[in-house]
Amino acid sequence: MVGIADTPGTHAAVRTAATSDGNVSYAIAGTGPAVLAIQGAGLIGHAWQPQVDGLSSQFRFITYDNCGIGGSNRGKAPLTIERMALDALAVMDAAGVDRVHLVGHSMGGLIAQHLALTHRERIKSLSLLCTFADGARATRLSGRMLLLALRSRIGTRPMRRNGMLHMIMPADYIRRQDSAALARDVGEIFGRDLADQPKIVYEQLRAMSRYSALARLSELSNIPTLVMSARHDPIAPPALGREIASHISGAQFVEFDDASHAVTIQLPGQVNALLCDHLLKAESSSAGASPVCA
Repeated sequence: MVGIADTPGTHAAVRTAATSDGNVSYAIAGTGPAVLAIQGAGLIGHAWQPQVDGLSSQFRFITYDNCGIGGSNRGKAPLTIERMALDALAVMDAAGVDRVHLVGHSMGGLIAQHLALTHRERIKSLSLLCTFADGARATRLSGRMLLLALRSRIGTRPMRRNGMLHMIMPADYIRRQDSAALARDVGEIFGRDLADQPKIVYEQLRAMSRYSALARLSELSNIPTLVMSARHDPIAPPALGREIASHISGAQFVEFDDASHAVTIQLPGQVNALLCDHLLKAESSSAGASPVCA
């Protein structure tokens, strides 16, 4: 399958971070400067596997399950972006990391923005992938998104798997693949059958709809920032990525022409190369060294 499972899985030690409202499951793989990667709605930390496989030879990759999914407890407190950012902070503390390069995808990008705004002294750089600054705009159902959402939730299991594929990958790309095999491979990375939707997703979407970092984005201008968007992304259209980059002085914006929301899975080589270059430049600016991507 093009772009998927190109490399063997990198072993990651699974650990637990205690929070004020339960435990968060996290994993560490690789050595080098610490990278904390935050996933989006409905995904466990394992969904970063294409990046862990490609980058853990140069970075210490820390991934985790957001509360209420995978190995992390839901707890009793209301689910908010602010609470999920505190979970990320708890993972950093449990891993013994003072400062990290922060990477966020979709909802994870929103969490990353809040964490950088509230604990900027602990952030070396930001990488914001297929994301947005205003959660209300991202969760507002357009006609296209409504159709895609219905296709991913109604019908037989193969129909729902195919519907989910069309929500996260370009139609032309799917047509060039064995769709059943593609759904299986993506499901292995997601950690679930694409026909199933975790219950926590509805709470996550509600939390997103109630949070916006837009008015404060200029405060992040001293943090090296990379913003990536994908042309065919119905969840986080490129206009929302450009909006983020326009408010953060010096931010780099990259748009992938032939990708959609799951660009980290569809085009891991290209994404990893951009991430590696960005992370090493940010690292070398403070360390005075000039390493190169392997």
